[in-house]
Amino acid sequence: MQRLWLIFAQTVTIALAVLFVIVTFKPEWLPRTRLMPASSGVPVASSAESQAENNGQQPTTGGYATAAQRALPAVVHVFTSKEVVAPQHPLLNDPFFKHFFGDSGQQQTQRSSGLGSGVLVSTDGYILTNNHVIEGADAIEIALNDGKKFAARIVGRDPETDIAVLRIDSKEKLPAISFSPASSVHVGDVVLAIGNPFGVGQTVTMGIVSAMGRTQLGINTFENFIQTDAAINPGNSGGALVDTQGRLLGINTAIYSRSGGSLGIGFAIPAASAQSIMEQIIKTGRVTRGWIGVQVQEITPDLIEAFKLPAKGALIAGIARNSPAQKAGVLPGDVLTAIDGQPIVNAHGVLESVARLPPGQLAKLSLIRRGKTLEAVTQIAQRPLPGNSPQE
Repeated sequence: MQRLWLIFAQTVTIALAVLFVIVTFKPEWLPRTRLMPASSGVPVASSAESQAENNGQQPTTGGYATAAQRALPAVVHVFTSKEVVAPQHPLLNDPFFKHFFGDSGQQQTQRSSGLGSGVLVSTDGYILTNNHVIEGADAIEIALNDGKKFAARIVGRDPETDIAVLRIDSKEKLPAISFSPASSVHVGDVVLAIGNPFGVGQTVTMGIVSAMGRTQLGINTFENFIQTDAAINPGNSGGALVDTQGRLLGINTAIYSRSGGSLGIGFAIPAASAQSIMEQIIKTGRVTRGWIGVQVQEITPDLIEAFKLPAKGALIAGIARNSPAQKAGVLPGDVLTAIDGQPIVNAHGVLESVARLPPGQLAKLSLIRRGKTLEAVTQIAQRPLPGNSPQE
């Protein structure tokens, strides 16, 4: 028995010595393994890596390359130009100068150029971008990721959400991005921002969704932004915010910055909202929203104390002449508490609630006037174009 134990001990010692020599001088002779999570405790060989090695290929690495490769072809560069009047030197308008040298003649004009980004959302050439990217432009050129260039035309635009729809004509099928379901976006999700910052070329940056439903930022009339810390810089406007599968989450629109560069606070219009606006623009050429013609303001603690107003609702500060609200008997000083039974919590809620109603529909307004509750019925009208009316 003692002899068998001695043979066993010598065998184990020799085996360990051989293993030590192989590990030290020829580690490539040993099979590669990949450790599983600590909960399993069992090393398992990676079949993907083994297959790649057998095929003479390098193992694939982690990251977001697949998502970027899916989305990059659909993100385009938007180049705009317009004719502007060149400012004249003050001396040319001086009466003394004109007396001796006469009128200098016609004002000179020059071309002004701009740049931004856009997203191909259909294979037949429809592009989503920001309205501020193409506003005032009389010529728009689109450059695809592969270098091809096309002249673009404006299908329609919605300044109140800063969305514009362009179209290019191509004989070939164009690469289009797919939309991510609205319910799939959550705070903390990893996102990629793709665009053409500062005109340097197509660029991908990575971050997370920092917040959802950002409003009252003073950027647009209608706001419902996705906030992200993915780097967004000038030139990224109109570009794509995508998820880790390369699907469109939003249209990059604005940044918070004191220097002009990214400070980690960027805002994107949700893809679902942009898609809804795009469909209306393609169908009718504009976005249809409801309007009743009231100007509202927030109810502050001082107003509550001074005029015994309710804590929730919106104070009607003004009414447009001949508007639906005036015809329904609404008066300045009334507090609007509900529309068609839907409670109004603040002034911003009036804008959103009325805009969702189709023109021509009757709506019941719940009001409080001098402490008394009353109701008024009004017919929703078409919201005027921006600049024609500041009221809801």
